[in-house]
Amino acid sequence: MFRGYRGCGASLWCGVFPCGSSLAVPRAGVARAAAAGVWDASAVLPVCPGYTVNITWSSINFKTILRWQPKPSDYFYTVEIHGQTSDTQKKCILTAETECDVTDVLRNVRETYTAHILSVTSLRMDNFEEPPFAVSEKFTPYNQTILGKPEIQNYTQKDSELNVVFKDPLTPYTFPNGSFQSIRDIFKHDLQYKLYYWKDQSSGKKDAITKSHKFEINVDSTKNYCFYVQGIIPSRRENRGGQESVVLCTSVGRTEVFIIIAVIAIAIITLAVVLSVILCKRKKAKPAREKEPLNGV
Repeated sequence: MFRGYRGCGASLWCGVFPCGSSLAVPRAGVARAAAAGVWDASAVLPVCPGYTVNITWSSINFKTILRWQPKPSDYFYTVEIHGQTSDTQKKCILTAETECDVTDVLRNVRETYTAHILSVTSLRMDNFEEPPFAVSEKFTPYNQTILGKPEIQNYTQKDSELNVVFKDPLTPYTFPNGSFQSIRDIFKHDLQYKLYYWKDQSSGKKDAITKSHKFEINVDSTKNYCFYVQGIIPSRRENRGGQESVVLCTSVGRTEVFIIIAVIAIAIITLAVVLSVILCKRKKAKPAREKEPLNGV
């Protein structure tokens, strides 16, 4: 029984033959070849139905999608997830797609997994031989999932203090009561957040770190500030920093300027209206005086 093939550049193998080749086997040798686990019981078949390449794990907040190439033509794919200590689980059985959501079989987020992408032809569906497969790189969700964008719920700048309150990203996993777990529920004390902030229209950034849901920063009370928040896992070797939140800016001082501008605009409009009324009355009064008879005439 051949065990499958692994991707190693252009050298992909099925059994003892290179993938993509095909051999004509004399019918007298078909049974012998089939017994050796290399061929199905037919005279001429390709050794592999197609070889799978570019297998990648894409994971954000533990939502994990497995992707690969190429698009199948006359065969299907089945995904097997192998854990170091857990049982093998199958996903996306006999699919014609080139991606598979494997989130629900990676619940043990500290486990290390590999994925086998099986290439299955209709000729093998009733066969007990293991179909050819490609093997992914190892993947450990706890160490490799990307932290998503924190959601900023509220922020204020009062006097010389900037306050920012934010919310943890949610994961696809739930508690027994059905509510979704946040990344904090999984990472616990390994999770930190970093606030990057700078004076508006300036490039000099400062940062602060917290393990809570808020920042309280001393700032210049006469300046506006822009900022964003990012989740970090300091214990990681790679992918320490997550996705950045949206950039927001305070508006201290801008409100006062807008009020002053609005007051001036209202005053100008009022003055223009008053002057128009006065001029209009004067124009009406002038013809009336001209029609009055002169004294002594």
